[in-house]
Amino acid sequence: MDSRPPREGPWGPGVETIPLRAAPYRDLCTDCGVSRLADAKACGTACQFIRPDYAGLEAAVHGRARDPARADEDHFGVFLRLVRARLRAPRPGAQWTGIATRLAERLLETGMVEAVLTVAPDPDDRWRPVPVLVTRAEGMAACRGMRMGYAPLLALLEPALARGHRRLAVIGIPCQVYALRALERRLGLERLYVIGTPCSDNTTTENFHRFLANLDEDPCSITYLEFRADMLVELRYADGRVRTIPFLMLPIADLPADFFPLTCRTCVDYVNALADLVVGYMGGEGRQWLIMRNARGEALLDLLGDEVELGAPTDRGRRDGPVKAFLENTRRAAGGLPLRRMPKWLRPIVGRIMPLVAPKGLEFARARVEMKAIETALLVPRARPRRVRHMVPPHVWRLVARYGIQPPDRPSG
Repeated sequence: MDSRPPREGPWGPGVETIPLRAAPYRDLCTDCGVSRLADAKACGTACQFIRPDYAGLEAAVHGRARDPARADEDHFGVFLRLVRARLRAPRPGAQWTGIATRLAERLLETGMVEAVLTVAPDPDDRWRPVPVLVTRAEGMAACRGMRMGYAPLLALLEPALARGHRRLAVIGIPCQVYALRALERRLGLERLYVIGTPCSDNTTTENFHRFLANLDEDPCSITYLEFRADMLVELRYADGRVRTIPFLMLPIADLPADFFPLTCRTCVDYVNALADLVVGYMGGEGRQWLIMRNARGEALLDLLGDEVELGAPTDRGRRDGPVKAFLENTRRAAGGLPLRRMPKWLRPIVGRIMPLVAPKGLEFARARVEMKAIETALLVPRARPRRVRHMVPPHVWRLVARYGIQPPDRPSG
């Protein structure tokens, strides 16, 4: 067990980090932190990219695996409730209104946990995530907002345990949460609450800076970026300006082929299926979208009381057209063919029409989940053909069957 003590960083009282071990090379690795633990070989059983067992872990965490006969569970995983939500008093610096950080604050305020594992911004780069151990509720304010890059969050498990913390909360993305759940039984925790966020394709912080430089002549002035459910990207600036860019106007097609790693392009858990409660944007249509997966998730939401305003999710439009267009482009790209680009003069017109006609609410969320499933189903057989049987779980094949895609060892038609 790692005996190095956490040290207070520049984020204020109760927010600490530690020097991390170097990460050994791992194929298909997002550096969740497991390879930096004393037993680096735990990656063999904890990694979602080796031999994931979602059904088994869902049963262990939620009491049952996802049921294809239940509406939306193949898309969104096991859940008790789906709601739209916002804090009545939005927190400054939060990505949306601050629900995820407020939940962690409440856990610390009530003594339900002794520490929270999450990320804070690097003092020299607001976009770079630094894993931190938060032991005071007021310390969570330093952790608000979005980071971009790899964050070996689970490397802090050993220092947390060494300090005697047995009641923990973790705020993590899917690959971190899968590994956490795979290791959970051996940690000896008294209590664990997992607040998840859906993942949008990750990249290195350096790559993200290059992306920002393509969006603005002064990328250092950008303080906020959000891919919204209305097909717009919102940028905020240090001087208070706000700018939106239609998805179609983004320079995505100009990015290098390795901008997004293969791990993220073949991720099978966009919705963080093993968290107790998920806080995201996809099904929120202008608000946050909460997925309560089990009784712990409901108990977390109860902590907010009247601080949070809840509503039923919206569900409008049809996803078939956008998903089929994505499928065609992904097939071409996977086959080495050039993408079919829309003429530049037409992009601004279509970019402003799309938010009006695109699927909304839960239908938008279904579309994004199916797009990720399609990407996985097409890329894994090409990039890692020997891993297909173990790496792609059954629910992914059920999602893509709607579009005529079958596992490579099964004849189609």
